[in-house]
Amino acid sequence: MAIALNTRLKEGTVVIQFETGVYVVIQQLEGSRAPRPMPLENGFSNDVAYRVLGLHSPSETSECYLVLANDRDELWFISNRHCRFHRILPAGSPPIPRFAAATTALRQAT
Repeated sequence: MAIALNTRLKEGTVVIQFETGVYVVIQQLEGSRAPRPMPLENGFSNDVAYRVLGLHSPSETSECYLVLANDRDELWFISNRHCRFHRILPAGSPPIPRFAAATTALRQAT
């Protein structure tokens, strides 16, 4: 199921379509120009796929932030530059291990 968010601008409408059930994995960028916060230093793991709970794109930047819940059940706004698409799963699926064996087991269970 996709959710469309409409935002009125001066002379038009911008539509952001958000697919529910999108899961991403963390691939943290390093260096002085890496966007903050750094997810692996704030309760995220690079061996878990996280469900995208929402999106935020401040008007003053071209950056987009994904709303994710970390392993400590805290909600964070993480830069999309730290995230890579993993897969789309049915709504209500829990965070999943990234490894192939666990993914295969999850496919067989659904």
